[in-house]
Amino acid sequence: MLKRILALLLIFTLVTTVAPSFDKASAAGTSYYVNIDSGHLNLRKAASTSSAIIGKLVRNQTVTVYSQSNGWAKVKASGKSGFVSTKYITKKKAATSTNYKSKAISVAKSNLGVKYLWGGTTTKGFDCSGLVKYSFGKAGKTLPRTAGEMYTKGTRVTSLKAGDLMFYATSGGKKVTHVAIYIGNGQMIHSASNKGVSIASINNSYWKQRYIGAKRL
Repeated sequence: MLKRILALLLIFTLVTTVAPSFDKASAAGTSYYVNIDSGHLNLRKAASTSSAIIGKLVRNQTVTVYSQSNGWAKVKASGKSGFVSTKYITKKKAATSTNYKSKAISVAKSNLGVKYLWGGTTTKGFDCSGLVKYSFGKAGKTLPRTAGEMYTKGTRVTSLKAGDLMFYATSGGKKVTHVAIYIGNGQMIHSASNKGVSIASINNSYWKQRYIGAKRL
């Protein structure tokens, strides 16, 4: 009998050690929003990426969070209870695509005339990608630091819309070395080495000859 009790105690100890511990759930829970750029966020049966998927959540969907621990949140969404990664939920609703792009353009325009500064990422001076990263960052969208890295994001498009990123090879070949924001009406805003933050026509012969392509975030 004693051996059986000891065995049960050992099993209980192992289970409580291995299983993730969650804070005591709040009776009411707290509202969060799904914060993903695209696709779906998996709602899982348990706090593990190997656990069964019991639902798929979309951007800005409201979820009720009851507890968080070890990078996982215990939530309820669309009538189902499960677990999601805490990386993809936030208390603040994410800006819609149209809104954040419009805001990014407004931020960029507010810096017209700021000088070009290689490596610059502030209003004291911008390089091309510094301006784009700063403008989108102020609009709530985080982008990589360099034009080349930005080119790996988003979806390639041929029909431009305001807020699309335009990429250029200014050093010859096909290597992306310059980025601008399309603002509509055949114009783009960028930080040019000879003019600083300025607006240019996308049909300008210099830029047209060096155009690589556009990406939509």
